[in-house]
Amino acid sequence: MSLIEAIVLGLVQGLTEFLPISSSGHLRVVSAFFGWPDPGAAFTAVSQIGTELAVVIYFRQRIWAILSTWTRSLFVRDLRGDINARMGWYVILGTIPIVVLGLLLEDQIESVFRDLRLVALNLIIFGVLLGVVDRYSRKHRELEDLNVPRGMAFGMFQALALIPGVSRSGGTITGGMLLGFKRKDAAEYAFLLALPAVFGSGVYKLTDIGGDEYAGWGATLVGTIVAGVVGFVVIAWLMKFISTHSFMPFVYYRVGLGIVILAMVSWGVLDPQGGAESQAGRSEIIAEEENPAGEAPETGSAAEPSTAPSPDPTEPADSPTESEETPGIDPTTGWEIDTHSGLPRNPATGLLHDPDLGMDVDYDRETGLATNPMTGEQYDPVPVG
Repeated sequence: MSLIEAIVLGLVQGLTEFLPISSSGHLRVVSAFFGWPDPGAAFTAVSQIGTELAVVIYFRQRIWAILSTWTRSLFVRDLRGDINARMGWYVILGTIPIVVLGLLLEDQIESVFRDLRLVALNLIIFGVLLGVVDRYSRKHRELEDLNVPRGMAFGMFQALALIPGVSRSGGTITGGMLLGFKRKDAAEYAFLLALPAVFGSGVYKLTDIGGDEYAGWGATLVGTIVAGVVGFVVIAWLMKFISTHSFMPFVYYRVGLGIVILAMVSWGVLDPQGGAESQAGRSEIIAEEENPAGEAPETGSAAEPSTAPSPDPTEPADSPTESEETPGIDPTTGWEIDTHSGLPRNPATGLLHDPDLGMDVDYDRETGLATNPMTGEQYDPVPVG
């Protein structure tokens, strides 16, 4: 991932994380629109750490009150009825659904759920649901009215955000208003409830950065910082906006965006699997040069009958032929080594991987130069072996 991609996606993450329009869905759509590979679930999870740090800073007084009162209530019985002590338990209990479902559905979250058609449908369906609930629900409760069943119900709605296009804040706020909470109170609890889940998910996914994921450490760090700065500005604006306005502008935006995505997919402008499954945009030239028939090489199985002419029987048996020049295997990653550049090829992205940089790079076969995704500079990669 280049520095430009990291900055753009960081801006998208920061702008959309707190608005009820789905940050993960926007990351998928923006990447596909620009023809970039899917940044991956790991980049999405880790970059959200930046936006959640914005929540910690913005709600620092409330968070400190919850943490200190909840901790003291473990030893002082009289504090257990305090709303801040109870909020500590509600956040813990409300986090359980998304943690359990997140672990059970991890594979689907990183693959099936990222289909742009599903993202578009979720934008539309949950956008309409947000509008209906905002318009017709009786919003009379405040945070002091939270109890265990309501806190768990908030958590179930938050778990819907595991599917890109639903929106963590949108799903949780919708559930809160459905339970009768005022817009601002539902939003505040939604942001507080997200803290353990997002920080936990981000830390859990840290080990995936720099491996098979498209985004490396440098790009992810840049995206996280940008997302945090932008996110703080957005959350301050949103809390003021919903004090006097409804969520209808976001409903119209979600429905409109969902329709546009479906139209672009049906017209062939966007690949519904665009990104992880559609790396061809950046590597198809290399892939076609190495495999013009468009077929993946098979290993461990009998080769298809060849129509190539048989070698000259007079040729010495030990004379090497071009067909015998098979790629080696990188001992560290287990990936096949590109014979032209000497670099291993990442099977998940189709790009060459520079072990010195710890990230995938674009490689020009004509010049023999690779492009550093962080600086954009071309350089001569050191061959493996």
